Amino acid sequence: MIIARSPLRISLGGGGTDLPSYYREHEGFLIAAAIDKYVYVTINRPFNEGIYLKYSEIEHVKTVDEVSHNIIREALKLENLNTPQVEISSIADLPSGTGLGSSGSFTTALLKALYAYRHRHINPEELAELACSIEIDRLQEPIGKQDQYIASVGGITCFAFHKDNSVTFAPLKISRETFHALEDNLLLFFTGFSRSASEILKDQHVKSQKNDTDMLNNLHFVKEIGYLSKDALESGNTDKFGELMHQHWEHKKKRSGGMSNQNIDAWYETALKNGAIGGKVVGAGGGGFLMFMAHDAAKLRNAMKKSGLQEVRFKFDFEGTKVIHT
Repeated sequence: MIIARSPLRISLGGGGTDLPSYYREHEGFLIAAAIDKYVYVTINRPFNEGIYLKYSEIEHVKTVDEVSHNIIREALKLENLNTPQVEISSIADLPSGTGLGSSGSFTTALLKALYAYRHRHINPEELAELACSIEIDRLQEPIGKQDQYIASVGGITCFAFHKDNSVTFAPLKISRETFHALEDNLLLFFTGFSRSASEILKDQHVKSQKNDTDMLNNLHFVKEIGYLSKDALESGNTDKFGELMHQHWEHKKKRSGGMSNQNIDAWYETALKNGAIGGKVVGAGGGGFLMFMAHDAAKLRNAMKKSGLQEVRFKFDFEGTKVIHT
């Protein structure tokens, strides 16, 4: 049995500039961090012929074309991965549709497991690009490249997305003190509901393609926030980083009417009054997780608990997608 795991992620600045509709014209930049919450994919050879799938649903089909799960179907269609006798299952530490890049994490874990099943090697950059080709090119999802890349490489990483579709990346250069300040004071709270990232990102994608002035100016500003966040963190100014998170969120909400709602706005205001410097909804918005940079983590935890939000504590992951059992 092959078991692969891929980390979920949080975005620390510049999110949204990784969509092809933006970076192919203007180039993108963001900071993302992998966390120690994972998507796991297992692959085994069943006794009987056929394709057996176990995820939120169960499938048993004879051919790849009959597979309903679109990502699994497209992965199995790849020439060097087509395997007509296989059992694939997946589980995750946190729910999908909560803004932590679970789709990209699933795709990278699936591909890594399939390559191991066929005794093939794939490096992190190749893995990320192959995952992007499935989700963006084959399935035409209106998403960016952030999730696949940070899941593949792990760490706290700066990504640049270039007009020629290439991606370059390097670790964020922070001190040990700043690293611990982030792990101690960057807090995640589950709002209790999920949403489809594709639905929210589709609006941004269409407006960017049409060169909508308001959308482009918004993304230009968010990209600049990404650069400023990099400078703040590398200089050890975590309070400034928290303030930039707040600016990011105020502009992010303007991209789509589905970014926020009355509950999220109320929780956000409560957080600012109880120890948070700034924060945002992680991912495309509309639900999932609220993330805050706190100057008083204990006070913030207490206020969010009283508001009915569950905290998910995490540490950063520096291994990326990997096979953990063969």
